[in-house]
Amino acid sequence: MKLYITNKNYSSWSMRPWVLMHTLELPFEEVMVSLDLRPGSAFYQTLAQLGLISKVPVLVLDDGTVVNDSLAIVETLAELYPERGIWPRHAAARARARSLCAQMHAGFGALRQHCPMNVEADLRALGPALLQAQAGVRADLEHLYALWEDALARSGGPYLFGEFCAADAFFAPVVMRLTRYGLPIPAALSPYVQTLEHNAGVRAWVQAALLERQFVPEDEPYRRSASDTPKL
Repeated sequence: MKLYITNKNYSSWSMRPWVLMHTLELPFEEVMVSLDLRPGSAFYQTLAQLGLISKVPVLVLDDGTVVNDSLAIVETLAELYPERGIWPRHAAARARARSLCAQMHAGFGALRQHCPMNVEADLRALGPALLQAQAGVRADLEHLYALWEDALARSGGPYLFGEFCAADAFFAPVVMRLTRYGLPIPAALSPYVQTLEHNAGVRAWVQAALLERQFVPEDEPYRRSASDTPKL
């Protein structure tokens, strides 16, 4: 299998299946397509060869089947590797885990818009101002923390459903946002955030992201260069 992704520093969508596959030790080859949004770039050419337009991640199976969209990739992997714990073992927990992934996949628009993922940047100075100015971010955090608290209360941790699964991979980029923007984390949820930060797949992703050193202006709403002081 080949997993096509783009810059680890910025791509939260790429991070989700990559962290899942790395943590569960699923066999795959990473294909990095550097983010370049200029017309006719190698980024667009590579995706066009796969019959796609402009989005990653993309999973190409050994038989050539192309699966795009992170949630579709996860479901495909669950069919291919039912024994690897991609979803929780028990039916009720599986249903809740799928629900959490779907909510992350389709929601949290304000958090995405105002706190785009940026692994290498220290944006903690922006957190208080963002919270004060953006009611949508405050609402997204309330929703997020309610989901986490409910899941952890049911499972007992350390992951949302006890053992690591797709739901945790889906929220790994959110942890990047929380920590990089200095957003407030309830004390009761700090152990979960730390558990995800120390997850082997997340650590490997972060280490690779810090080595990229590619500044993409389109993904940097608060800086004009890597040395800039972030501003709203």
